[in-house]
Amino acid sequence: MKQSTSTIMIIMHVIAWVIFIGFCIKTGALIYSTLVSFFINPAGANDLYLGIDLSNLFDYDKWHYGSLISLVVFISGLQAYIFYLLIKIFMKLNLVQPFSQEIAKLITKISYVALEIAILHIIVSEYSDWLVKREVIIPSLHDYLGGASEFLLLGGIIFVIAQIFNRGLEIQAENELTI
Repeated sequence: MKQSTSTIMIIMHVIAWVIFIGFCIKTGALIYSTLVSFFINPAGANDLYLGIDLSNLFDYDKWHYGSLISLVVFISGLQAYIFYLLIKIFMKLNLVQPFSQEIAKLITKISYVALEIAILHIIVSEYSDWLVKREVIIPSLHDYLGGASEFLLLGGIIFVIAQIFNRGLEIQAENELTI
């Protein structure tokens, strides 16, 4: 049983690294394509990354274009940060004594970052709706970013897990004192 658990943990650690690198590439590509559209070739706004066409927004107002794409880049960076924190958990995790203060803080931090992503999703959604009311034609970013409800749910579940983990930490400390 122990060998199976450690094998699963190694596989999950590798998967976390792959996803982290993927989000870093996505964030970097967004930053690069945004800088190209601002400073080198404005036609770059036609196809920023994965087919996002914000050329109408770029033509409408560069400030709004920069604001919206900055929020999208920030969301992508926060998604990468969640997997960075997960990698740190895997690096510090000790299966013999799994409850530690460091891991509890990392799990709590992941829940807060997921909540921040949800809030930013709501802001991007409302901001893009506001721009559409101003008759700016922009694609739906929902397909690209996902929805806020998923991250609200993720943040809530991980926060509950963090609280359970903190309770386990308290029980482990009590057990160490009684022995």
